[in-house]
Amino acid sequence: MQQNTRAALLMALTALIWSSGGLVIKLVDLHPMALTGTRSALSALTLLALFRGRLRFSLTPARLGAALGYAGLLITNVVATKLTTAANAILLAYTAPIYVALLAPLFLGEKTRRSDWFCIAATLGGMVLFFLDRLSPAGLWGNAVAVGTGLSYALFTLCMRAQKDASPVESVILGHALTALAGLPFLVHGLPGGEALAGLVYLGIIQQGVSLALYVWAIKRLGALEAILIMTLEPILNPVWVALGYGELPGPWAVLGGIVVVGAVTLRGILGSRRRPPAPQQASA
Repeated sequence: MQQNTRAALLMALTALIWSSGGLVIKLVDLHPMALTGTRSALSALTLLALFRGRLRFSLTPARLGAALGYAGLLITNVVATKLTTAANAILLAYTAPIYVALLAPLFLGEKTRRSDWFCIAATLGGMVLFFLDRLSPAGLWGNAVAVGTGLSYALFTLCMRAQKDASPVESVILGHALTALAGLPFLVHGLPGGEALAGLVYLGIIQQGVSLALYVWAIKRLGALEAILIMTLEPILNPVWVALGYGELPGPWAVLGGIVVVGAVTLRGILGSRRRPPAPQQASA
């Protein structure tokens, strides 16, 4: 099997694993902060084991910002998934590239192009549609928290770009450590039972641990356009698994908003990848 084909299959597997998070979070009966704290503790230990000997920790402002952004997106995503529909939680988080486009000129000196503004306007319009559904008060708060997930993801992305060619693994491990510190004290509200513990092990070791190792390997061997298109599987499949395994269906406005958001973000990614010079060929593993 050619290396590019193997990388594409592993990237698709990564998107599939990440998309399962919404369903498992819904099924685990545990305080959301205790859930995210336990998941992150397991994830940090898994990544430390998988990347041992290759980690270089140094606390720079950019790395600290990336860790804080990653911790923010982990916490807000779990809380939003508990409060609103999984579709709303993942698709509102998927607006992160739009915030990056808006903030990159200020923080990184990267110019926002005319096509970016079109995608920004379309995505903001799609976000409004999510709030047109008849939501409970908790659902409205969940949508608001999910917007915070997108902002946190944007902070993580900007700080990773500021580190240029730095590995994302160290920042991710630090983010998991911060999340564990914030969330583990909430276990005083109740310890997980057998089924919840099994879900936490999956979320921590597989969904957030092993999947990142697959992503790091695959992303170095794929073109930007291939990676963008493959990873759109995550926001598409996430609500599908929740609908099949939990019986939760997104509202019609949320479905329409999701189509607009995913379409706008994917279009921006495709246009951006075509502007970049072709990446050099990777050596065989």
